[in-house]
Amino acid sequence: MLLHKEFYYIRHGQTDWNAKGLMQGFTDIPLNETGRKQAYEAAEAIKGTEIKTICASPLGRALETAKILNEVLNCELIILDDLKEACFGDHEGLVDDGWFEAWKDGEFTPEGAETRLEFIERATKAVNKAIDRPGPVLVAAHGGLYGAIKHYFDLPDYEPLPNCALCHHTPPNTGNSLWHRQFVNSV
Repeated sequence: MLLHKEFYYIRHGQTDWNAKGLMQGFTDIPLNETGRKQAYEAAEAIKGTEIKTICASPLGRALETAKILNEVLNCELIILDDLKEACFGDHEGLVDDGWFEAWKDGEFTPEGAETRLEFIERATKAVNKAIDRPGPVLVAAHGGLYGAIKHYFDLPDYEPLPNCALCHHTPPNTGNSLWHRQFVNSV
């Protein structure tokens, strides 16, 4: 379960593997020029927010996105290893030909990969560790990591988070029993 604390989340900017539809996982693929442009646009959208801490995945695509945002925010930047994308083992670098849905359903785990349940447990603990820092916190990570925690927001799992989509999340309160997500930038 997620801590009941306000936070922001951004998926990293585009990489060449994103553009080709290849699954990245732990493979450390850098941002491409489009991804850097997306990150700078997100930085413009986030100006004036009261973010106090950025927690980022150590993978280059997420960390570079976080560093670009921090040029505007100028706050503490913390790298958390468990904010990495899911490990897809020997299926990293491959196009999803249906195996990803089977992995999400717990019916298939590639050789050397995390199971979906292992990943959800790691992702939830990592986001909780991040948002327990002085906040509001911005988590800069991956689409899969966001997918692993989406059920707490009552969002459908088939709705992928676009590259550099910046979301503000507020927890349930007495007037609303669901998490509220609002996009800060247009995607």
